[in-house]
Amino acid sequence: MNIILTTLNAKYIHTNLALRCLKAAAQPEFNPKIIEYTIKDPAFNIVSDIFQHKPDVVGFSCYIWNIEETIRVIRMLRVVSPQTKIVLGGPEVSYDVHDWLRRIEEIDFIVMGEGETSFKELLKYFNGDIELEDVPGICYLQGGKIKIHAQPPKIDLRELPSPFRFEEDLPHLGKRIQYIETSRGCPFSCQFCLSSIEVGVRYFNREKIKEDIRYLMANGAKTIKFVDRTFNISRSYAMEMFQFLIDEHVPGVVFQFEITADIMRPEVIQFLNDNAPKGLFRFEIGVQSTNDLTNELVKRRQNFEKLKRTVTMVKEGGKIDQHLDLIAGLPEEDYNSFRQTFNDVFAMRPEELQLGFLKLLRGTGLRIQAKEYGYKYVDVAPYEIFSNNVLTFDEIIRIKQAEDVLEKYWNDHRMDNTIEYLVTEIFETPFDFFQNFGTYWEEKGWSRIGHQLEDLFTRLEEFLYTQNVEQLPIIRSLMQLDYLSKQQFQPRKIWWKERLSEEEQKNIYQALKETPSLAGREFAEMNVSERDFFKHSLITPFAFDYEAYKNGQIVAQDTFLLTYFRQGQTPYFATLQLQKN
Repeated sequence: MNIILTTLNAKYIHTNLALRCLKAAAQPEFNPKIIEYTIKDPAFNIVSDIFQHKPDVVGFSCYIWNIEETIRVIRMLRVVSPQTKIVLGGPEVSYDVHDWLRRIEEIDFIVMGEGETSFKELLKYFNGDIELEDVPGICYLQGGKIKIHAQPPKIDLRELPSPFRFEEDLPHLGKRIQYIETSRGCPFSCQFCLSSIEVGVRYFNREKIKEDIRYLMANGAKTIKFVDRTFNISRSYAMEMFQFLIDEHVPGVVFQFEITADIMRPEVIQFLNDNAPKGLFRFEIGVQSTNDLTNELVKRRQNFEKLKRTVTMVKEGGKIDQHLDLIAGLPEEDYNSFRQTFNDVFAMRPEELQLGFLKLLRGTGLRIQAKEYGYKYVDVAPYEIFSNNVLTFDEIIRIKQAEDVLEKYWNDHRMDNTIEYLVTEIFETPFDFFQNFGTYWEEKGWSRIGHQLEDLFTRLEEFLYTQNVEQLPIIRSLMQLDYLSKQQFQPRKIWWKERLSEEEQKNIYQALKETPSLAGREFAEMNVSERDFFKHSLITPFAFDYEAYKNGQIVAQDTFLLTYFRQGQTPYFATLQLQKN
């Protein structure tokens, strides 16, 4: 048989682990070919490519981000290749199978849940080796009736073959994210998450996992992401893996984990702070809400004080970047409560804060309880909510506006000094800054047009003018500092309008030539030539003392900032202790 395993990834840099698990499990009796596309590829092009392989069977891996595009593909594929068996699997189609089979008549079979055993047995049926009744974990239409076969016994994950040893993957390992799982299942029961459906946690063979990681690193993998729902549920297991990765990592490789922060012991964090190389690990932490009632309603056990302790310890260690998630729209979390949740979490200053919106996924408890909480939601993937009994659609739109500028101005870290000042000194809370600015951004129509780096600065400045902020000179200088600190070379154009007069420039350059220590001892010791000084330096009118700022104080002062650009290094900054004309 000619068997194709395929999916539509969200981005080219993603890889689909499920397809590789299915291929490894199907061998040696069958040898499916893996072909991956993206959701941006035209459906006609995908169908044309699949058709040219003349497949007997095509298996599609389905998720909320690709199901609508996948449906378009399979409907077209059925027209041009009616004899091909079309099989769907994945979390998006494992639930509500009656709906899928009756609505999408092009589907021949759905593999429900864990697929390694079921898919291989289905291939045996296609090959004439077994009867259809002997294939577990599938569903299909027969004579107008839905047929559902019982699930097979849970797979012993320790016996599964490696999904990483395919020669055709070798050229791509360094160009795409590599996903790896060391366990399946989740010990928690969060009602918005599909992982809560499977009871218990099962582990893969530790030594095989280590060999797979060694193989990936040896063949150029740069980003390896663990897909375990709670990587640190077993402290001893997590510690063993952390130690292994620290001992055997290849420089330049980054490992990402989803961790549950409130169960992480301080001694584990201290171990990482003491031993992990900076940048080796990255943690993703789902906070979702700090509202106790909300967490109780969605059966989410969370000790926020312990979570905060973990995040704070990790941040103080300076070794590991953290990505924290929130979900707007959970039960009984109204606009003001979500504002508080946002501020609670932003207070920890995570490197990234993702502001997501509740999706009522098929199979989850919250989807079943949708009427109880007054949910109105989109009835096609990704099933995002419009509103519920305590949160209006207008409020969700406003939160989305805050999310837009949060991504641009915090998560991208283009203006850390400026944003820190604004959220602590100017606006009542961090959320109020992002909300007010986000609403202004939308009103100006900026969300519908592109932007260059300079636009981010000028648009923020324009917004602040509307807020009657007295400290604008200080803020503008912080913005200048943020802008210049990201440059290795003197920028060809700068976004602010203030310039030195020729007379001021001449006087300052002459003073620095005669007395370089005016810009600090470090600058004097550089022995910068006159040519390099003119080529690589910029002098800007400035509103506070940079030296005092380095010590945590903003001392208003009408002065100048010297920026000396050093290729491959951060720029050198100094306040020039000179009187302005």
